[in-house]
Amino acid sequence: MSTPPGQADLTFQSNKTISIRSKKMCYVFWYTFPVGRIGIAEEDNAIVMVGFMDEKECAGCTVKETILIKKTAGQLDEYFKGKRKIFDLPLSLHGTGFQKAVWKKLQKIPFGRTRSYKDIAVMIGNPKASRAVGMAANRNPVSIIVPCHRMLGSNGSLTGYAGGLHIKEYLLNLEKKYV
Repeated sequence: MSTPPGQADLTFQSNKTISIRSKKMCYVFWYTFPVGRIGIAEEDNAIVMVGFMDEKECAGCTVKETILIKKTAGQLDEYFKGKRKIFDLPLSLHGTGFQKAVWKKLQKIPFGRTRSYKDIAVMIGNPKASRAVGMAANRNPVSIIVPCHRMLGSNGSLTGYAGGLHIKEYLLNLEKKYV
């Protein structure tokens, strides 16, 4: 059974690839920000993905700038201008229970502050899960809004970021500037 164009349920495979699973409407649109081209995807009136993705990663989504996608882009623009520290958007995060727990804790890291992977592991009640926390952060479908860039190594060093360490450093410096 084939799914009509524009009909998709977003599930994430490997590193943030969207695949078609059902007949939910999915929309995506791209914007250019100081860190590069960022795609924003919406499904069922909730943001499901924000990140450094290309058209191949959004197979099945209709390219359309919806009101919610435009609002998300506006809030990201405010963030990059230092005018927004907290995002106010409906999110629908697809992932495992563990991943969702990590992403929820990441949203509690204040603007301009950082935490280590171990700090997050402790916060979710699994102090030995630092590496798994890192993997969950790597699978974060909503970059910047779920601020995985605010996690550092236990010694304070910059460690992996899906957009690249130079972007992680840029985001941390941006927040430091506007704290």
